[in-house]
Amino acid sequence: MPGRVLPTFTPAEVESHNSVKSCFITIGRNVYDVTDFVEDHPGGGDLILDYAGKDVAEIMKDEISHEHSEAAYEILLDYHVGFLSSDASGKSQDAGINVGKGDGTVYETTGMSREEDLSVETDFSQDFKTHKFLDLNKPLFPQLWYSTFSKEFYLEQVHRPRHYKGGESAPLFGNILEPLSKTSWYIVPILWLPMVAYGTVIGAGGLNNPLAAAAYWAVGFCLWSLIEYLMHRFLFHLDNWLPDNRVALTLHFLLHGIHHYLPMDKYRLVMPPTLFVVLAAPFWKLAHAVFFYNWFAAVQVFCGGVFGYICYDLTHYFLHHRNLPLHYKELKKYHLQHHYADFENGFGVTSRFWDRVFGTELEAPSSKGAKAQ
Repeated sequence: MPGRVLPTFTPAEVESHNSVKSCFITIGRNVYDVTDFVEDHPGGGDLILDYAGKDVAEIMKDEISHEHSEAAYEILLDYHVGFLSSDASGKSQDAGINVGKGDGTVYETTGMSREEDLSVETDFSQDFKTHKFLDLNKPLFPQLWYSTFSKEFYLEQVHRPRHYKGGESAPLFGNILEPLSKTSWYIVPILWLPMVAYGTVIGAGGLNNPLAAAAYWAVGFCLWSLIEYLMHRFLFHLDNWLPDNRVALTLHFLLHGIHHYLPMDKYRLVMPPTLFVVLAAPFWKLAHAVFFYNWFAAVQVFCGGVFGYICYDLTHYFLHHRNLPLHYKELKKYHLQHHYADFENGFGVTSRFWDRVFGTELEAPSSKGAKAQ
């Protein structure tokens, strides 16, 4: 299920398929081989051949000529054979979805070929017309809540990244709840670092042994990397075990689906404080259950883990939105592969260690190919 890989075509290659023997057309970056449909076209084959090797987006919307129905776009999906690469100037073609820029294959499930595609702005209207999923011009939550999407269709669409205007936030609730869905990255250290510092002082004072206090704190910090992996893989990506109903799909979308749908949304990259409290509560109880013999040791472990979470959330934000030193550039490339190439692997964000341990490490797209659907 990152799906089969479709080829890219240069504009010149598409233009060369301009006869009844081989007829290509495009809409945005999508390339369609309509050779077998030419004779079946209700308006006659000549109308298609007039646009062979060309983009038909405008003529299909032309009211004077004939505005095509939704059914026409659905028929085209059966003839989709690939994507259009960059033009000769290197500029990207406009499209309803984010796709590759002509440097190789494109992943059909995500419609992308490399991490730079995450910055290609989505044409909202064309995207909605093509995929019939969510209209980015309207609040997303009510669209999902009142939808009749199947789980299969939802998962297919939510893992096909879109890019909102300038990396800003698409409307989620469209009411007074909207501000609660957004969190600036600096809120995380401002809010939680003082609490971690206070808890660490309390725990270390109760243990009355600096080395023991440091050891317990380090245990919590190191455990976070495993917790990060397990949560990302088995909670945030609970894809295959989701119940097939709108409530489950909406909850999945709010928890993590929106991040894959809009991965460059800078206000929905870190965890909102309320969600962190909900997810952190079980780990507070777990720490005290495991280290039941010493309350202060449990506090130290918990504080070390929360500090690990702070590092994780900030790292996650910077991987998406900052130029980083060499080591982190490799980590950034690794994480963004999880978005644009293979969302079923690569669950480590701050480290790929547990991906190696559990066999979910990402391979480079150029060497990986694609899994069968």
